Amino acid sequence: MTLFDDLQEHPIRAGLDLGRQQAQGFKGFAVTLRHLFRRPVTQAYPEHKRAVYPRFRGRHRLHRHPNGLEKCIGCSLCAAACPADCIRVVAAENEPDARVSPGERYARIYEINMARCIFCGYCEIACPFDAITLGNDYELSEISRDALIYTKEMLLEPPVRRTPAQDPDVFDRGAQEDLAGGVLGMYHVYADNASKVPKS
Repeated sequence: MTLFDDLQEHPIRAGLDLGRQQAQGFKGFAVTLRHLFRRPVTQAYPEHKRAVYPRFRGRHRLHRHPNGLEKCIGCSLCAAACPADCIRVVAAENEPDARVSPGERYARIYEINMARCIFCGYCEIACPFDAITLGNDYELSEISRDALIYTKEMLLEPPVRRTPAQDPDVFDRGAQEDLAGGVLGMYHVYADNASKVPKS
């Protein structure tokens, strides 16, 4: 039995199905109509930058100790953890009279190919000395691919352009905390009326 035969056999059911389909179409189009007459949200992007979330992963940065020595000891754990294989570390031995890092070795060459980086943050997690972190800066476009290879000197300097970040205290909360907005925890459901929800 084909669909056409089914429609001829049951015209009422066919009409109901068509009505349901039209209702679903209107329901989906209602979202478009609801936003059609609203005032558009336009931001003057270069002058006004929207604050990113505190855990946003942007431009990489190498750090120094307060005494001026580099935190990176050239262990290459960040390069080993990188799934995109965009980090290149060449280590060299520290000289006793001219130390670069507190360890036995230092990173003589440290390069990140930003064209290949997927900003996963594995390099930040793998580093045992917190030498590399991912900041909030996302304006990384360049004219040539060669300019997207960040050298050690570029990574040690703070970025020229800064991107604002939202307050981490607002976002860094556990799922079990009782918030006014309501949080679905693992064992409890916290709602706006959390005081009325029975504790189990």
